[in-house]
Amino acid sequence: MGVFAGLLLRSRNWSERQKLAWLLGAGAGAVLVGFLWSFQLPLIKLLSTPSFVLMAGGYGAILMGVFYWMVDMRGWRRWCQPFIWIGMNPITIYLLTGLVDFGSLAARLVGGPIGKWLDSMVAIGAGALAIQIVALGLALLVVYFLYRKQIFLRV
Repeated sequence: MGVFAGLLLRSRNWSERQKLAWLLGAGAGAVLVGFLWSFQLPLIKLLSTPSFVLMAGGYGAILMGVFYWMVDMRGWRRWCQPFIWIGMNPITIYLLTGLVDFGSLAARLVGGPIGKWLDSMVAIGAGALAIQIVALGLALLVVYFLYRKQIFLRV
């Protein structure tokens, strides 16, 4: 499904609106067929049942259409800059998360009294949410630094 979406997006035979319509329509159709098929063949991710594949692929096509509309058709690109940083060093950040526990670092920064204060003043679980947000921010800082210094790990 991803190959077909890629071929569609690279094609010069279709207008932007036609490409968007195909992505959204095919995605909605795949979700509908996958849902209907799930009554006969359950949605099971672990087994990658055909109904699950259709549902997941359909949602993927719909999201691809939404992002195609936002980024390519509307020109809203600034918000996706962190994804470019991650995409330029995906192996590095993957390996680094195995070596560096960003969650523990974040817990040292915003856990303890700050986390307890957030739990009591904002909502239960706000402290844990803050830890996860800070951990993600630390990982983003690493990939941003690597991107700015033009350091890219290739395999």
